[in-house]
Amino acid sequence: MPLLEILTYPDPFLKQTVKAVTTIDDKIQKIIEDMADTMYDAPGVGLAAIQAGINKRIIVFDPEADPEKRGFQVFINPEIVESRGEMVSEKEGCLSVPDFRANVKRSAFVRAEGLDRHGNPLKIETDGLLSVILQHEIDHLNGILFIDRISALKRQLYKKKRKKALKNA
Repeated sequence: MPLLEILTYPDPFLKQTVKAVTTIDDKIQKIIEDMADTMYDAPGVGLAAIQAGINKRIIVFDPEADPEKRGFQVFINPEIVESRGEMVSEKEGCLSVPDFRANVKRSAFVRAEGLDRHGNPLKIETDGLLSVILQHEIDHLNGILFIDRISALKRQLYKKKRKKALKNA
């Protein structure tokens, strides 16, 4: 399956809220497979459709990031319906925010609801790494990058560095 192009900051498409999936058909299944291939190739542990320029509320994720096992999960129209506690996601990174990692405050526990790739209701209650992945990817669907959750100073330093890198490219 073809790899998708991953949009990177400061692409304005990344700042929008994407649309819900209303029909799960062969086209959506192909998008899911292409997203999984792209995530493993990157390599990453999660990918939101918006990161590939697709205006759909779809995420794929695999905390093990094992391209051989391909144990990825799919979440369509996911929403966090409960969160509690606080933790710091250490050195969080993002395929759309190249060459930068930062500590990010996240909820320690989340309960998310949506649909699986076949349209069946899906509920995930989790903590730890999977909690961070879900929060990070669902943020993408709402136009939020992880750099929006760090201090203004660190964010400005990254933006300045990124603009300089793009100018010199």
